[in-house]
Amino acid sequence: MPDWSEQTREARGWFEDLRNRICAEFEAIEREAGSEASFEYTPWNREEEGNADPGGGVRGVMKGQVFEKVGVNVSTVQGSFAPEFAKTINGAEDDPSFSATGISLVAHMANPHVPAVHMNTRFLVTAKSWFGGGADLNPPIPYEEDTQEFHAAFRAACAKHNPTYYERFSKWADEYFYIPHRGVHRGVGGIFYDHLECDNEAAFARNLDFTRDVGETFLDVFPRIVRRRMESDFTEEDRRTQLDWRGRYAEFNLVYDRGTLFGLKTGGNVDAILMSLPPHATWA
Repeated sequence: MPDWSEQTREARGWFEDLRNRICAEFEAIEREAGSEASFEYTPWNREEEGNADPGGGVRGVMKGQVFEKVGVNVSTVQGSFAPEFAKTINGAEDDPSFSATGISLVAHMANPHVPAVHMNTRFLVTAKSWFGGGADLNPPIPYEEDTQEFHAAFRAACAKHNPTYYERFSKWADEYFYIPHRGVHRGVGGIFYDHLECDNEAAFARNLDFTRDVGETFLDVFPRIVRRRMESDFTEEDRRTQLDWRGRYAEFNLVYDRGTLFGLKTGGNVDAILMSLPPHATWA
């Protein structure tokens, strides 16, 4: 199996720094609302037979006045994929060994007028190495102003690196974050990318730089949207709309989300993997 590489350590350091700054910003929003809520962090260790250093991670969860439930996880793991699962992973068809590090965030908001959000970036090493990730906005009650601002921020981030990125990655998000059995998208989109391969140091540096900008863009744009909506009045009907929408969100994550499957197939911490599920949801 691959040893922890310098590239993996560098990517992990960035993901942990981003986690710390996001959590501090979300706690600051709670203070503005008069709440003392803070993140609770739970470390976990991965186990794999015959693997002396399988890695692990830290699950961070906050339940507050603005953020009804938000999870921010960072994990760094290595080992071997099960043979059948290895066939589905880039570069693991002939050698199932891998290492992976990443940050994953899902926020479910107390006020139905504040959009839920997902953000994830990751670095994987098999026989190949690559970055993937993205961010998408998931409002129970959409506002065109919020949607446009979110997309404009990521359009600008993409444009700094490649003029084709935004069109490609926003289309990929629309196709990926779709619930076929409902015939609906799970939200209003964003960007989704994968397999930005790092076959040399220059490619690694270039793709890490882009991945950093994805994280920085999220940290800039999402708190602004939260502050804009978090004091909005809402009705019981608004809350019912939110709970029904959360049911759709849960369906996507449990049935279609590749990150959920990856975590479960690689022996990740179940509570960390399923932290994306909302605290309350309804189905008709």
